[in-house]
Amino acid sequence: MSPLDFLNHLLNFIAPAFFVALLLALLARWLVGAGGKAVGLGRQLLVNTAAGVLVLAAGLVVGARDGRIGTYAALVVVCGTVQWVLLRGWRR
Repeated sequence: MSPLDFLNHLLNFIAPAFFVALLLALLARWLVGAGGKAVGLGRQLLVNTAAGVLVLAAGLVVGARDGRIGTYAALVVVCGTVQWVLLRGWRR
C-alpha cells in the first residue's frame, strides 16, 4: 500500500467521527443557544472527534471489520454523551 493509499484509508476511517462531531457542535450552538457557546467550537470538535475515533477503533477491534452499523450507533451515542458533558447538560 502506498503512503497516499494509506492516507486515503485513514481519512475515510476518521471521517464519520469528524462529521458527527461537527454536526453536534454546530447544532449545539443553534439548539442550546448561548449555552452552546460555553465551550469553544474547536474544543468540541477535538474532543468529540477523539472520542469518535476511539469508538471506531474499538468497533474495528471487536467486530474485526470496519463499518458495522453497531459501531456507528455507538459512535452517535458516545459523541452525544460527550457533547452533553462538555456543555454541562446536567445543569440545565
